[in-house]
Amino acid sequence: MTENYQHILALVFAVKEINENAKILPNITLGFNIYDSHLNARWTYQSALQLISPKNKPFPNYNCDLQDSLVALIEGLYSEISYEIPSIFNAYRIPQFLYASAPIIKDETQFLTTYQMTPNESHQYKGILQLLLHFKWTWIAFFAADAANLEWFKKFMFPMFSQSGICFSFMDSFTNLGYLSDRGRYWIWQQEIFDKIMDTTANVLVFNGDTRSMFVLRNLLDIPAYFHTAQKAKGKVWIFTAQMVFKWYSGPRACDIEILQGALSIGMHTRELPGFRQFLLDRNPYRNKEDGFIRDFWTDVFGCAFPESLPRSEGKDVCTGEERLESLPAHYFPRSVTGHSYSIYNAVYAVAHALHVMYSSTSESRAKMEGRRGRILDHHPWKLHHFLKHVSFNNSAGDMVSFHQNGELIGASDVINWVTFPNQSFFRVKVGKMDPQVPSNECLTVNEDAIAWHRSFNQVQPISLCNEHCRSGFSKKVKEGEPFCCYDCIPCPEGEISSHSDMDSCFKCPDDEYPNKERNRCMAKTVSFLSYEEPLGISLVIGALFFSLVTLLMLGTFMKHHDTPIVRANNRDLSYALLFSLLLCFLSALLFIGRPHKVVCLLRQTAFGIIFSVVVSCVLAKTFTVIVAFMATKPGSRMRKWVGKKVAITIVLSCSLIQALICALWLAMYPPFPDADMHSVIEEMVLQCNEGSPAMFYCALGYMGFLAIASFWVAFLARKLPDSFNEAKFITFSMLVFCSVWLTFVPTYLSTKGKYTVAVEIFSILASSAGLLVFIFSPKCYMILLWPELNHREQLSRRNQRRHFFPIVADSGPNPNLRRNRQAKRPVLYSVHSWD
Repeated sequence: MTENYQHILALVFAVKEINENAKILPNITLGFNIYDSHLNARWTYQSALQLISPKNKPFPNYNCDLQDSLVALIEGLYSEISYEIPSIFNAYRIPQFLYASAPIIKDETQFLTTYQMTPNESHQYKGILQLLLHFKWTWIAFFAADAANLEWFKKFMFPMFSQSGICFSFMDSFTNLGYLSDRGRYWIWQQEIFDKIMDTTANVLVFNGDTRSMFVLRNLLDIPAYFHTAQKAKGKVWIFTAQMVFKWYSGPRACDIEILQGALSIGMHTRELPGFRQFLLDRNPYRNKEDGFIRDFWTDVFGCAFPESLPRSEGKDVCTGEERLESLPAHYFPRSVTGHSYSIYNAVYAVAHALHVMYSSTSESRAKMEGRRGRILDHHPWKLHHFLKHVSFNNSAGDMVSFHQNGELIGASDVINWVTFPNQSFFRVKVGKMDPQVPSNECLTVNEDAIAWHRSFNQVQPISLCNEHCRSGFSKKVKEGEPFCCYDCIPCPEGEISSHSDMDSCFKCPDDEYPNKERNRCMAKTVSFLSYEEPLGISLVIGALFFSLVTLLMLGTFMKHHDTPIVRANNRDLSYALLFSLLLCFLSALLFIGRPHKVVCLLRQTAFGIIFSVVVSCVLAKTFTVIVAFMATKPGSRMRKWVGKKVAITIVLSCSLIQALICALWLAMYPPFPDADMHSVIEEMVLQCNEGSPAMFYCALGYMGFLAIASFWVAFLARKLPDSFNEAKFITFSMLVFCSVWLTFVPTYLSTKGKYTVAVEIFSILASSAGLLVFIFSPKCYMILLWPELNHREQLSRRNQRRHFFPIVADSGPNPNLRRNRQAKRPVLYSVHSWD
């Protein structure tokens, strides 16, 4: 892996700068040993034991070499070994710097001497979560290199992701799918994983692993090249943790990496180090002979061979040393400092600054430094930890380097976008930054325009959802048995809205607003009441005034002909009272039209109830007078004493007084008041009079109905009494209309809404009053105005066989006058049974 050569050079460059800087560790020279782990656990353990043993002798704890004092260890291991190696050095309290992998900490006591130069797992996942939320990716898949990482993620990170609205298509690991169990099925195993990844509907896959995992992944994604029947690779957005980086490595066959185009990763923050680029380009195998790695590197990247190896490398050009490193592709030899190289550079400087502070802290330390250099750290390497935990400095790039008390590097992380090309080359682009020290909603900044997505997305930001967004006007309904990110979209119920997409539930508008047709916005309600300006109000006003005028004309006619038999029949004063009450009924309808006010609301129902009670009481009194008058004509009848004005007045006053008491109690206890009905009509705010107590309203209405039914029943019994001026028939018809109107009023009143409720009551008042007016008084006015010659007592006396109280039956026998009158189509009067 040629990129790893830059890590070595970063170490060399940092040590070279420190040794040449007189301000840091004067007269002290730093040195280093480099061990290649080869991704092999056995070799790594062997190298670790050599560091604490005499040279070429594997005897830990017996190192007596005063010149090679082990100051610190800088590790770039894969996750399994990086968890085990610290346990070896922990007993010696030797500082260890991890730059390539931040292991999962199971026992914090094992990592007391460890300093993490990379963001730990928790911080990385918090950054990944912010990245998912930024792009609104809620449907993802998770893959881990090993089962331990997977279980740790499920236990500690999964709840945080779920609470933020992220759910998973699947969560799995290589080891769970048989990576280590059956190497004989290796290619079949790879195809199964490939199918699992490509079959998921999630367009975003979060991958946790290390350098070794990247090798496996790159081979894994090259399955279509090996199995021509395998399904084609689909474009996905890969999100890698910091330790998973692209590396070019030489081999018999380069894997196709185009499928990883557009991948994102949370990497170590880097800045260009002054002089480091030129230091890299100046490397040469003939000038830097002390470099034990440069020849292997040179032969790999330039494909040449050195003279001493030519017999074994036939067909290759000779490495002349004139080859130019700047001509190499960036993925062979990156000239910009990588995250791992930057971490190594900072780790070396952290050790140097801590040593410098420790040596300079006391005069005793200075004396020891001058007298017996090298012996102090040989016996007391653990003293360095105190200074490392408090070290703080600016590196040559201007970045602050310091550690938390738990040994984690304080600093930001970069968001890296990996751009690949068909020739298997690639480069990394910084597209954002994640700073864990600022509030979580501001910790991530991303330049979306700088991101290159996979070609299958046509450079449009990918979408990763379990299903389409629920647009405004709809709410989410979770599918049973599915993750909460998978849901159906259902329309908001009547009267509710959802103003944004993907809302969990709809909500009601404020009382003075209503939902629009799309149910995604609240609109202001219009103020509504039955006004004089609208057609319905004008029609009702005209009707009320018209019947009022008719009533006045009839009252004037009766008063003008007050001495005629027709007017005097059936109690003239009751007729006047009834006409005047009907006039007030028609005019009371006007109280229901217009904007409600406090006084109007107090008068509306009470005035209507009392006036109508007077009207019905007058009708009842008139009907009672008819029956009493007929019964009083019988010889020896005791009913004569009930004939007269006093009885009629008593009936009217007593019946009306009861209704007046009901209304007075209503006003005293539950007075009506102006109110606004926000709920009856969705789009309107209806101004109305609140009745205060619906029970009192229906009580007053019920009492009026009781009087009406009583009047109707009495009139019905008296309808066939043989009397010329018998009003019982007309009263029966009028009360039938009256009762019919008010019986239909109740269901209609309850079923209508808004201002039409008031219109129904006005119509009922006008219709019932008009029925009484027309059926009781129009026949009399017809006789008075069109047949005045019959409205004389003398005329009636000649035609009647009996006077006053003895009625003559209409069909008692042949009557030539009746025949002539019928032929003339004139009304015939037979007798008058009651005079006022």
